[in-house]
Amino acid sequence: MVSAASKSSGKTVVTLGLLRYFSSRGERVTSFKKGPDYIDPMWHRRAGAADCRNLDPWMMGRDVCRAAFSRTAARHGGIALLEGNHGLHDGMDLDGEDSSAGLASLLDAPVLLVLDSRKMNRGAAALVLGLQVMVPRVRIGGVILNQVAGRRQESKQKLAIERFCNVPVLGSLPKDEALRMPERHLGLITVDEAPDAGEFIRRVSDMVEHHCDMAAIRELFQSAPPMEIAPDEATPSVDAARARIGVFRDPAFCFYYPDNLEALRASGAELVFIDSFTAGALPDIDGLYLGGGFPESFFGELSAQTTLLRDVRERIDGGLPAWAECGGLIYLSASASRDGRRWPLAGALPLDIRYQRRPAGCGYVSLESRIDSPWFGRGERLRGHEFHYSRPAAVPSRLSSQFELSRGFGLDGRSDGILHRNLFASYSHLHAAATPWWAGRFVSLAASFRDSGSAAVA
Repeated sequence: MVSAASKSSGKTVVTLGLLRYFSSRGERVTSFKKGPDYIDPMWHRRAGAADCRNLDPWMMGRDVCRAAFSRTAARHGGIALLEGNHGLHDGMDLDGEDSSAGLASLLDAPVLLVLDSRKMNRGAAALVLGLQVMVPRVRIGGVILNQVAGRRQESKQKLAIERFCNVPVLGSLPKDEALRMPERHLGLITVDEAPDAGEFIRRVSDMVEHHCDMAAIRELFQSAPPMEIAPDEATPSVDAARARIGVFRDPAFCFYYPDNLEALRASGAELVFIDSFTAGALPDIDGLYLGGGFPESFFGELSAQTTLLRDVRERIDGGLPAWAECGGLIYLSASASRDGRRWPLAGALPLDIRYQRRPAGCGYVSLESRIDSPWFGRGERLRGHEFHYSRPAAVPSRLSSQFELSRGFGLDGRSDGILHRNLFASYSHLHAAATPWWAGRFVSLAASFRDSGSAAVA
């Protein structure tokens, strides 16, 4: 695992450099991202990862994380690289089991610690020492110094860490603005929006190779003990599909966990991918999946597709089962206003979306279903996450909502999950591993709609 003492210390840059370095030398590398993030895995794949999956102990549970890790790593073979999130010991639980350290401990993964060297010299050893003794205990197998000002600072930190912590310093990266990753208001931009993503990853890889002991880092992979492999899950063939589910997938709608798509296929769905920038109408489908993303960056293009917007609205009004998360909810609303401009959208929901300067919802959400619907039963409890700068100007009282929130903001600080006919639309993102019944219910609803021309209407 590549981790750090705190966020924004350079662990993503180091991870991308390692992925490109090893994959370019013929290694098969599978990567994982601790936490719910969608964007880092996109960068991982571009850097050379054969696959990248999310592991989130708080949402998914420890047993599910361990099984998902072993199954995915065994499926692809080669070496497995995990990128932590936030600081090594940051997490929701006081005992730290849901932290990056908790995940590394669960998987017996050695940790390569990226240390932000600014404003320290020998005190860097005190920081590493604290991370070593904090529970959950992990084995820090090496340290990479980042943002080093010069040889003198590097020497002081290296000597202190290796003497007092008994951990080798395996690299030292100098300050270099060229290694700053491109960001927007929600964090990193997606890899497809970065025109020089390939060149950036190449520079990072060259820097890591030049300034780090790559042979010693490679040996860290071999130091992890063997692990029992969870059985793989078979996926039905498309010929046996119970329903065709359309999936908006393009630069505006790109937040999909691979596990969610696989869960739909395993439940009998044939997935039909739709480009909302070019499609004039929906294809012949029995259900629609609109994931999150950055529709606000493309309101002009999306709003101009009036024929598609009208078709989506009419099909949902006609009972087409649809699942929409965050960006999908925004797309289905009547309009969205941002930076003094209002954009007309699909209008399947009577909502006017307003953007604000500070996040409306940011972090994990805890949800409890307060009514029965085709999607969830009363009393079911779920965990997910949200990250959005928008909220509805008002939620009409005639709209039903599925969930009451005990943590998070959702639509209005109290509820989330709008129900309209066979549409479910929320700001909360759910992971199929944390909600294993979701895919089967979606496919069953779509199959019922296909067979009867309608379905149970919420």
